[in-house]
Amino acid sequence: MAEDITRPEDMGKEDLARFVLDIFHRIAVHHTLWLREVEHQMGMPKALGVLGTAYQETYAVQMKRMAKLFNFELVEGIPKPLLERSREELLEAADEVSKNWLANDGIWFQAVEFAHGMNDAKRCNDSCWTRYSPFEAWSIRRLLHLPERPGLEGLKTALRFRTYARVNVQTIIDEGAESFVFQMNDCRVQSARKRKGLDDYPCTSVGLVEYTYFAEAIDPRIETECIGCPPGPHPEEWYCAWRFRLKAPGESRAAGHP
Repeated sequence: MAEDITRPEDMGKEDLARFVLDIFHRIAVHHTLWLREVEHQMGMPKALGVLGTAYQETYAVQMKRMAKLFNFELVEGIPKPLLERSREELLEAADEVSKNWLANDGIWFQAVEFAHGMNDAKRCNDSCWTRYSPFEAWSIRRLLHLPERPGLEGLKTALRFRTYARVNVQTIIDEGAESFVFQMNDCRVQSARKRKGLDDYPCTSVGLVEYTYFAEAIDPRIETECIGCPPGPHPEEWYCAWRFRLKAPGESRAAGHP
C-alpha cells in the first residue's frame, strides 16, 4: 500500500473495488462469528433459532440496499436478474457455487495442514463438521419446510439437497420401511486423489461426525451406521456407504456414537 493512502478516499478505482469486496468478506465472517458465539453461550439448538431470525432480517436489509446500489429489482426478496435465468442455468449455478464451497473447504484444510500438520488439520476438520452438519440440516429443513420429525423419507430428500449432492454422485438404496443405504459412488476429493495415484483420504472419522450429526438434526430418531469408508476397504462402485435406520420408540442410542 502506498504511503500516501491513509483513507479509502485516497485509493484508486482498483483498490477501492478490492476494499468493497473485503467488506463483503468481513460481513460473512462476522455473521459466522455471531453464530459461533451464540452457539458457545447457549448451545446449537438455540443458536439456530436465533439464526433463523437474524438471517431473515439481515438478508432483507442487505439485499434491499444492494438492489438500490446496483439498480436491480427484487421479486419477493430474490434479485430479478437471477429469476430471469432459465432453470438449467440456475441448476448450473447451484453446481458451480457448490464447487466453490468444496474448494473453500479444501483450501481451509490445506491451510491448516501446511502450517500445523495433518493431525491438526483433521482435528479441526472433524470439529468443524460437528457444527456445519447440524447447520446444513437446519438450512435444508428451513428451505423445504420439512416437519419436525420427517423420518427416513425426509432424510432422503435432505441428502439430495446437501451441497455435496451437487458435486458428487450418490445413490440411495431402500431396505424396507425401517432403513436405507446411502452410497457415495463418486467423490470429487477421492477421485482427484485416485487420478494423482494417491491413496484414499482416510475420512471415516469425519464421516461418522458428518453423517450422524446431519441425520440426527433432520430427525433425532435416526441412527447412522458406517458400512465402509476409507481407510477401510471399499468396492469400486462406491467410496463410502452408510446405513440410516429409524430407531424404535424408547430405543437407546447405539454405542460408539461420536
